[in-house]
Amino acid sequence: MAYTEDHIALAAEYALGTLDADERAQVATMMAVDEEFAAIVRAWEYRFGVLNQMVGTIEPRPIVWENIRSEIARTAHAAEPPALPEAPPPQPVPESSSADTPSQESSSEEVSQPEPQPPQPDAIPDLVPIFIPQVHAPDLEVARAPPAPIADNGNVIRLESRVKRWRRIASAVGALAAALLVTLSLQIFQPDALPGPLRPAPRIQTVEVKAPPSPLTASAQYVALLQGQGGGPAFILTIDGATRNFTVRKVGATPEPGKSFELWLISDKLPRPRSLGVIGAGDFTARPVLGSYDADVVNGATYAVTIEQAGGSPNGQPTSAPVFSGKLIETVPPTQPQAPAKK
Repeated sequence: MAYTEDHIALAAEYALGTLDADERAQVATMMAVDEEFAAIVRAWEYRFGVLNQMVGTIEPRPIVWENIRSEIARTAHAAEPPALPEAPPPQPVPESSSADTPSQESSSEEVSQPEPQPPQPDAIPDLVPIFIPQVHAPDLEVARAPPAPIADNGNVIRLESRVKRWRRIASAVGALAAALLVTLSLQIFQPDALPGPLRPAPRIQTVEVKAPPSPLTASAQYVALLQGQGGGPAFILTIDGATRNFTVRKVGATPEPGKSFELWLISDKLPRPRSLGVIGAGDFTARPVLGSYDADVVNGATYAVTIEQAGGSPNGQPTSAPVFSGKLIETVPPTQPQAPAKK
């Protein structure tokens, strides 16, 4: 059922307790026969209940109760009907003889007759009103004059009551908003000042910190001699432990015409060999590509050289068996911090 603003305002005033006895009885009847309207009233009671939690119990002063008792006694005394004065009992009539009765009556008549008073010149004489009949024809304009319109104040009274109702609701909502603002401020800045149910739940945030891969020992130098089955070294591979840059020095290998030497990293921790690039025609070839590999892979890998077509392998995989290979060995230990000299 769709409810108007008047129904919602009536439910809010019922929850706030500002209705008179007749209006409260009307709302109670509507709640008994309409469950949806009763749900609206309970919703307003829940909203205003927050204000009740924010305010503590205050015991009135003793003078308040004394004033209430005296006002009740004064109102009850004023409501009592006034007591009528008791009528005096009738005087007994003395018994007399029948012979004395006419004489007493004549004497009473003589006493009861007032004496004539002289006329007063300033007194206004009593005049008997005389009715004079109308002798001329009635005025048609006067006779046909329309009656004066009766002002209907029903709309004014209804609008005035509606304005008062919305003012009370606006005041209640404003007080509720102020209470919520104070509650939110206390929850943010001073949560300990609030009662237990209104305190915010503690926030627990889990932060996962991933440990970086263990780098090669800083300032250490690693060298691998890449040699073939004949035993002579063909290339010398040098790796800087701090920067992970490597340098290949050509020693005794001579490339075939139209072919290129390509360096590979082979490890059991990788699914396939990884190319480190083509070794240039000069004596030295430097590459920075080892920075993306873990230190354990770099230290334990086998470095091999294959003969590929000019420019390297076309598919990223070695096309021939390695002709030169070797493993890293540490040649220069890491720099240890020197202890301060004792004086």
